[in-house]
Amino acid sequence: MKTDIQIAQEVQMEPIVKVAERIGIQEDDLELYGKYKAKISNSYLQNMGDKKDGKLILVTAINPTPTGEGKTTVNAGLGQALAKLGKKTIIALREPSLGPCFGIKGGAAGGGYAQVVPMEDINLHFTGDFHAITSANNLLAAILDNHIQQGNVLNIDTRNITWKRCLDMNDRVLRNVVVGLGSKADGFVREDHFVITVASEIMAVLCLATDMADLKARLSRMVVAYDYAGNPVTAGQLQAVGAMAALLKDAIKPNMVQTLEHTPAFVHGGPFANIAHGCNSVIATKTALKMADYVVTEAGFGADLGAEKFFDITCRESGLHPDAAVIVATIKALKYNGGVPKTEVTIPNLEALKAGIVNLEKHIENVQKFGVPVIVTLNSFVTDTEEEVEFVKNFCEERDCAFALCEVWAHGGEGGIALAEKVLETLETKPSNFKPLYEKEDTLKNKINIIAKEIYGADGVTFAPAAAKQLANLEKLGFGNLPVCMAKTQYSLSDNPDLLGRPSGFEINVREAYVSAGAGFVVVITGSIMTMPGLSKAPAAYNIDVNEDGQITGLF
Repeated sequence: MKTDIQIAQEVQMEPIVKVAERIGIQEDDLELYGKYKAKISNSYLQNMGDKKDGKLILVTAINPTPTGEGKTTVNAGLGQALAKLGKKTIIALREPSLGPCFGIKGGAAGGGYAQVVPMEDINLHFTGDFHAITSANNLLAAILDNHIQQGNVLNIDTRNITWKRCLDMNDRVLRNVVVGLGSKADGFVREDHFVITVASEIMAVLCLATDMADLKARLSRMVVAYDYAGNPVTAGQLQAVGAMAALLKDAIKPNMVQTLEHTPAFVHGGPFANIAHGCNSVIATKTALKMADYVVTEAGFGADLGAEKFFDITCRESGLHPDAAVIVATIKALKYNGGVPKTEVTIPNLEALKAGIVNLEKHIENVQKFGVPVIVTLNSFVTDTEEEVEFVKNFCEERDCAFALCEVWAHGGEGGIALAEKVLETLETKPSNFKPLYEKEDTLKNKINIIAKEIYGADGVTFAPAAAKQLANLEKLGFGNLPVCMAKTQYSLSDNPDLLGRPSGFEINVREAYVSAGAGFVVVITGSIMTMPGLSKAPAAYNIDVNEDGQITGLF
C-alpha cells in the first residue's frame, strides 16, 4: 500500500498559473513561489468588487481519537468531488504547524487520493507565513523587554507581563524559562515563557483580519502586560505595530495550491483549535467565496471546539454565513468511544458502535443548535461491515440529518460523489438559519456557562478563585462584550480527556482567563491545556529523511 507522500509525489501537478486561470485569476494577479505555489496579490484582493458569494460548507468532526477520522482528507475529497460534478469549487484549509508535523502527525495535508500538494512544502516551510508570525511575535517581545531596560516609561509591572515568546516546534523545555541573566546590560531578570507559534495571538490576529488596516488595528490592541496600576499595556503603546506589520505584509496574503485532482486550494493561517479559534484565515475564505460557487472549509478538532468557535467567533466577527456543515466520523472512532480498545476497533462489534454513537449524536445536536443543516459522512474503511454502516445511516436520518459514505482516501473525488450529491441536495432543500449560540452582551461567565451546558453537556461550571477574579477584572477593563474562546481538551466533550462518548454528570473547571484583545476574544483555560507541546518518546521526526536527490520521505 502506498503512503500518502508516495501518492503525492507521483501525481503530475499543474502549474499554479493554470489552476488559477480556471477560477478567473490571471498570472499578473499571482505572486509565484515556484511553479506550484502562489500568493494572491494585494491588487486582486482589493479589486474583487461586489461579486456574489458562493455557498460556504464547513467540515467538522466528532471528537478525535487515536484511530484518526480524516477530516482534512474529507475536505479535500469533497472539493474534488464537487469539481467532478462540474461545480466551481475552492477548498480552504489551515497551514500545518512544524511542531505536530515532527511530533505526532508527520504531515497534515489530507491523505490517500484526497490531498493538497505540494504536500512536502505545505507541511514544512511553505511560503514562510509561520516564520513571519514567529518573527513578529518575538520582535514584540524584544521591544517589550527593551522598553523596560531603557527606563520603563509605561511603568510596566515586570511581575505581570502576559506576552510570551514563540517557536513553531514542540519543545517542552521552553515552556518556562528565565531571561535577563548576566550583567545589568542584559536586561531585567524575570520568568518568561514560550508558546508554539500557532498559539501566538498574532496567528489569531492574522487569521481574523480582513485587510492590512484591520491587521494593524488588531496588532495595536494586543495586550502585552499590565502597569503597576493594573491598566493594560498594548503593542500600540510600545510603538511595535509598524515593524510587525512589515514582517507580516506577505503573510497576510492567501496561499494558493491544488489538490491531487487540481482543484484550487487556499491554505492560509493555522491557529490552534484548543487555545485559539482553529480556522483558516477570514481573508482566504472571503476571497474564495467571491471566486467560487462552493467553498469547503474546515475547523480544527471536533465540533465542540472548532465548529463552535467557527460559528461563535469567526462567523460572528467576519459576517460569514455557513450554508451547511459536514460532520466526519468513522466506525472505528465510534467503537472507540463505545469503550473498545484501539487494538480491537477493526473487529465487527455492533454493540460497541451503539454505545459510542452517542458522541456523534451530541455533535449533530450541537451543530443544529446554530441553525446550520448537517450532513454526516462516514470515512470508509475496509473493516466496516454493511450492518454497521446501515446502523449509522439510519441513526443519522432519524435525526433529520443527511448521510453519505465517503471513500475519497481510496478513490479521490470519485469516492466523494455520494457525499457531494448529499451536500448539494441539502443546500437546495434546507436553508441555513445560522445564528451564534449566545449574545455578545451576555456576561463572560454566562457565555462560558452557555457553551459548557449547551455544547459540552456539562451540569455547570466551577471557577477557580484566580479565574473568577480575572474574568471580573476583564469585564471591568471593558472586555466583557468579547466572545469567549474555550481552551479545552479535544479528546472529550468534557475537560477530562478520559471521558469518552457522551459524558454526563460533570462540571467544566475554569482555571484561568485572559484577553486576546487584538484577536477579539477572551481565552478561557479549562483542564490541563499546553500551549507549548512536547515530543513523544518516538516522535514522527525519527521517520523523516531526505535522499541525495532532495526527495523527502517519512511524511505520512
